[in-house]
Amino acid sequence: MGSTMPEPGEAVAVVRFRRGIVGETRRVCHVVPVPPGDTVPERLTAYCGQRFRPGQAELLTHITGMPCEACLAVSARDLAPARLLPALP
Repeated sequence: MGSTMPEPGEAVAVVRFRRGIVGETRRVCHVVPVPPGDTVPERLTAYCGQRFRPGQAELLTHITGMPCEACLAVSARDLAPARLLPALP
């Protein structure tokens, strides 16, 4: 799987495989770019490269359970260091 690089300011969602699609250990939380428009895409591709077909993913309001470390690493690349650390006195 290749990774998908985020665009600056891109809207993202947190998803994971629905129960019964994969084993529990593979139901990690992935970060996916929100597709434009109102149509359902043929697939969603997470930042780590994991693909979801329609009906396979559940949309989460926040990270629940184990996050995908690769998705977090890719999404963190866009954060400016000033936003990651508090200002020093």
